[in-house]
Amino acid sequence: MIGRMIDHRYRVRSRIARGGMATVYLATDVRLERRVAIKIMHGHLADDQAFRERFIQEARSAARLSHPNLVGVYDQGAEDDTAYIVMEYIPGITLRDLLQEHHALTAEQATDILRAVLAGLASAHRAGIVHRDLKPENVLLADDGRIKLGDFGLARATTANTATGAALLGTIAYLSPELVTRGAADSRSDIYALGIMLYEMLTGEQPYKGEQPMQIAYQHANDTVPAPSAAVAGVPPELDDLVAWATARNPDDRPRDAREMLDHMAGNQQRATGQYRTAVLRPENATAILPAGGTSPTSADSGDATTILEPAGQQSSRQQPAGRGSRNAPGPRRTGAQPGALSPAGQRLADKSAKRRKRGWIVLVVVLVLMAIGGSIGWALGPGPWGNVRIPEVAGKSVSQARQLIEAQGLHTASSTASRFDAVIAKGQVSATKPAAKHEVRKGTSVQIVVSNGPKMIALPAIVGQPISTVTAALDDDFELQDDQYQFSADAAKDTVIAATGLGTDGKSVDLTTVKTYGERGPVTLTVSLGPVPDVVGKTVDEAKATYDGVGLTIGAQDGQFSDDVPEGQIISADPQDDPVVKGTAIDLVVSKGPAPITLPDVHGKTINEATSTLEALGLKVSVPDCTNILCGFYDWKSSLPVSATDPAAGSTVHRGDTVTLAYKQ
Repeated sequence: MIGRMIDHRYRVRSRIARGGMATVYLATDVRLERRVAIKIMHGHLADDQAFRERFIQEARSAARLSHPNLVGVYDQGAEDDTAYIVMEYIPGITLRDLLQEHHALTAEQATDILRAVLAGLASAHRAGIVHRDLKPENVLLADDGRIKLGDFGLARATTANTATGAALLGTIAYLSPELVTRGAADSRSDIYALGIMLYEMLTGEQPYKGEQPMQIAYQHANDTVPAPSAAVAGVPPELDDLVAWATARNPDDRPRDAREMLDHMAGNQQRATGQYRTAVLRPENATAILPAGGTSPTSADSGDATTILEPAGQQSSRQQPAGRGSRNAPGPRRTGAQPGALSPAGQRLADKSAKRRKRGWIVLVVVLVLMAIGGSIGWALGPGPWGNVRIPEVAGKSVSQARQLIEAQGLHTASSTASRFDAVIAKGQVSATKPAAKHEVRKGTSVQIVVSNGPKMIALPAIVGQPISTVTAALDDDFELQDDQYQFSADAAKDTVIAATGLGTDGKSVDLTTVKTYGERGPVTLTVSLGPVPDVVGKTVDEAKATYDGVGLTIGAQDGQFSDDVPEGQIISADPQDDPVVKGTAIDLVVSKGPAPITLPDVHGKTINEATSTLEALGLKVSVPDCTNILCGFYDWKSSLPVSATDPAAGSTVHRGDTVTLAYKQ
């Protein structure tokens, strides 16, 4: 597969991994100029309808999901009866690779990976999809720190009937008890597999071992997963509890789905990792500023609160009827000051309260101003003129359409366009943009449109009459070689090229032997000679059939024909039904029936010479016994004596070359 162009779009570069159903390759999407991972089903499974349906189900299941912790699916299709899936390429390693390198992970590493896998799996469970094949090989750790869950090859909708033998296709080390005993799977089966993975991350080994898969399956169904701390000292008890909860043999005792388990971890203070959440509480002891005439706070309210009191005269006027005084009215004691004046302590408290009120207003104004500035900046950097936008995908569109799409995003298009050769995009259409599509840039950025000049024209080497191996080597780097065609030719040696065709810009076939150049990556179909059609003239039909079977030809109609030259049963001629002659063409045969039969005419009464002429004209030989009469020596007796009989007799069937004896009276 390496080097092949799939669906005229994906060029396979190298192999990444190989599994039981498919092989994953690194490929380049030549249309969007990005690297992708393409998963191609094994060829020997192409005729198995069940495998094809499972393979297509993987694409459909994964395509329904969109989450940062799930591998994205871009495309799905089939070519030459081989199904493929195009996925997001994640450069990095798998969790299995990490465990093989480090054996066991720390509690912090294990919980970080588990949290990411749970987040992606929760998205799948929310969509009604059960993964059913969770294992370290399907957890991808990207070079940039991203953690993604992939390979939904065994995924099923939770409402589907999964109580079949196919349910046991998951890796045996991670199968839940209900999958082993009943063959039924739901979201809790995925939770069980995650519990086994967490145990393996913490301890470096799987909880159950055995020489045979059935031994491991039996332990899943009948044993309880031990605590990780029993195998590795220092594992926090919170993670022991999490493993025990996730791997409970009874599905009802486990989290019902990934979201519940993830919420449980979020609600925990993460004692296992030493990280604690900080709760910001409202202060219990606040400063209360009471309005004038307000009632005195109760003991429950005034523990540490500060109460600002107004002048005693004002308080008393609010607290008692006019004309009545009270020595016990609340407020600072009078010290001989003028009516309405505060005591020194009260005045200091009032001044401090006024400063606090003033400072509060200043803080409020500053906060409002900062909020306005922040909102303006956010608007400018978002929907406003300074915001970032993605350059739209305009490949394959006309220049005017591309300008409209680009300018609709708040971008500018450069006045001049660039050009480049493009083996995929037709000449005159947009090939790309600078910066490239999907790049995030500031609004107002100038974007240059790159127009396709069509494929680059490349000089063609000598083709006709050359060995196929030589021509293939010369064309393979620059063109897309299609499947070779083969035909018989009396003028060309076997395995030499007799014709080459391609596609013109108008989509019509082009004879490449009549042109000097051809577009880069253009399709090329070579016609290869099978040598001349074998000559079977003079052979029997059985011999001809054996000869034709050896070169892929068949026998068509068979006609018989009389022949004086070809013995009966041998082939007189062989003519193909089609031109050109290719494998599978039928050859019509003409088979000899031997010489044509002749009915011997009656020459009785004719002279010997006349009878001889008549019979020889029919291709017969004539025998005349010598005349023994002495008188025959004195005249031309053959022109005078009449024929009295013939051997064979008149009316008999004879053939050319047979001898007829004439009888006469002497």
